[in-house]
Amino acid sequence: MASAFVKRYLLALDRYKWPSLGTFLGIVGISAVVALQPPPPPQYRAEGVLVQNAPLLALTTTGTEVQQRGQGIISENFLLADVLLQQVSLELERRGMSMNPETLRNRTTVQLEGEENLVQRVTVSFRGDNEEQSGMVLGLMFEAMVELSRVTNRARLRAIGTALDERLPAVEADLRAAEQALEAYDRTEGPAIQAALDGSLLGSISGGQQQQRQNQIALAGLDSQIQSLQQQLGLSPGQAFTASALSADPIIAQLRSQILETETQIRLLAPSLRPSHPTMQSLQQNLAAYNTLLAERAQEVIGGQGLAALPSVSEVRQNSTLDPARAALANQLVSLSAERAALASQQQVLSQADGQLRQQYSSLPNKQLERNRLAQRVALNQALYDQIQAKRIDAAAAEAETVSSLTIAEPPTVIVQADEPTSPISVMAVGGLLGLVAAGAVAFLLDLLDSTARTAEDIQGILTDQDVPVLALVPTLVTASAQGWPMLYQPQAPDLEIYERLRSSLRRAGTLSEAGVAPRVLLIVSSRGGEGKTTSAFNLGIAAARAGRRTLVVEADLRQASCSHWLGVSLGREASAEPLHHYAGRQQDPIHLAPWVENLYLAPSPGPQPHPAAILESSEIGQFLADARARFDLVLIDAPPLSYSNDALLLGASSDGLVLVTRPGYTDKAVLEALLEQLLENEDLPLLGAIVNAAGAANPVSPADPGVGATTLAPEAQPMVRSIDF
Repeated sequence: MASAFVKRYLLALDRYKWPSLGTFLGIVGISAVVALQPPPPPQYRAEGVLVQNAPLLALTTTGTEVQQRGQGIISENFLLADVLLQQVSLELERRGMSMNPETLRNRTTVQLEGEENLVQRVTVSFRGDNEEQSGMVLGLMFEAMVELSRVTNRARLRAIGTALDERLPAVEADLRAAEQALEAYDRTEGPAIQAALDGSLLGSISGGQQQQRQNQIALAGLDSQIQSLQQQLGLSPGQAFTASALSADPIIAQLRSQILETETQIRLLAPSLRPSHPTMQSLQQNLAAYNTLLAERAQEVIGGQGLAALPSVSEVRQNSTLDPARAALANQLVSLSAERAALASQQQVLSQADGQLRQQYSSLPNKQLERNRLAQRVALNQALYDQIQAKRIDAAAAEAETVSSLTIAEPPTVIVQADEPTSPISVMAVGGLLGLVAAGAVAFLLDLLDSTARTAEDIQGILTDQDVPVLALVPTLVTASAQGWPMLYQPQAPDLEIYERLRSSLRRAGTLSEAGVAPRVLLIVSSRGGEGKTTSAFNLGIAAARAGRRTLVVEADLRQASCSHWLGVSLGREASAEPLHHYAGRQQDPIHLAPWVENLYLAPSPGPQPHPAAILESSEIGQFLADARARFDLVLIDAPPLSYSNDALLLGASSDGLVLVTRPGYTDKAVLEALLEQLLENEDLPLLGAIVNAAGAANPVSPADPGVGATTLAPEAQPMVRSIDF
């Protein structure tokens, strides 16, 4: 027996034979077109080799660097530059051969050999239409490549010279600025640095320190003399100077004598004369005048010497009475005080000079560092200037030795490439093989995109995954009527045994359920039309009736017309007009005996009805099914497909279990999986199992075919059936 995969693949080939055939014929047609193509013309390939080039004698460093850089830039983009291809295209046009730059680029192949940034060998090939064209084009391209490398090297050399010329003025200006800064620094700080270097600065510092020590000794001697004279005179140097100046002035001496004489007269006359006496008044006035004159003269004398004025006349008279000896001591004290002031001022000047010299000496290292920095700056700028000048001279000399970085090592040679013609028979054979493979692949892919279960194994796998028992695998049925309806009329029908086993499986499934008894009312459903639901219900009813059980088949699909005429039962028009009266038995008995099968009864459908759900939910239908349960041993309800409506579920309360009918080529996998999940979740209506129709069919019929895969035998005397619907 063929495996499930091979069976499904064969079914897919049969189902998608036209797309597969179209694919096969398309590929074979393409291969025929290819086989009939004339052989391609021969191709001409010119090939040559370029290698590195260097001047015979290199004397300049710049020339060597330019050559090395020129070798480093060699690449495919450089060798096939737009300017090169344009020049070659113009030259070809001048020689009477038209070829645009893009065609030159597409037909040229460049292969570089060597290390990174150092190409040692360049192999260039060109594909042309003839031998002369190929050799000419590649020769022109070789000349252009060599010339482009030479021009590039010369342009690089000129760029170096231009860059040096642009850099030189700025470098020269920096050198002149550095020299001027060093020169200005030497003018300002050079003498100090030179003095420090020859030792004169240290001599000045030590001489100043020695002079300060001598002045300190002299000041100490003067201080002792001044202190001795102050003790003798009881005057400070300033007071001594004032007393000496007043005592030496003759006018002050004369005024002092006149004041003394006037005071003497006043004292002599005071006992005898009153103060208001004219003589006393005159003497008092003379005394006041002398005192005023004395004060003014003292002010002149003292002010003339730059000293502060005396506070009163009595102090003037007291400080102007020095005798010659004391006046000599006072003059000596004033002289010593002046000498000490001079030495103190000299000492201060020496101290300031010493500080300046010391500061100058301490800043000497910074000055030397600053001068060294300026000198180093001048040296660096001078070195850079000299280097640029040398580079300019070297670049000017390199112009004579600059050559191309490439040279032709192997001139272009033309090779004729003629492809061996392919045999048309081989092409057709390969095309036929590819067509077969592609046709099979198309059928397989289309089958993968189709969600319909194509084999009984596919349906069994889904049922097994959902733990739904398979009650029967019904093969293709053999029909006994000329119309092809697979109704098992004859008692000796070979397929009747299958439905006998199905009936036994249903009893066993009922005993294993929670009810524990064989079901009396069964709901026969399917996911869609064409799966053989009605055929299965009728044949199962026939099998039960043949076994001696009173069996009723109820057509509950009120959306379709009745199929009871298969078994010779017809229904009047009044039943379709008043379906509720029909099921209530007000018009006639809704149950009819099948004329050709004993113990088999039918309840034909009064359909199609506009509102089937309302009828199925009515009390008349409920009472009808309750009466049927009491009158018959087995009641089979042929319900509508579940994918079209939920009418079948409305009858679940009146049934003992549900049987799901499937059929390869009709049942959709996704719909079946969703339907099984929904039915298994409904605990009020147990799912007893499933029937797989056409399980042994090698070629399932299309949805337009009747039954479960019927095969028609020779016609026998059976009732004529005019229509059927699944």
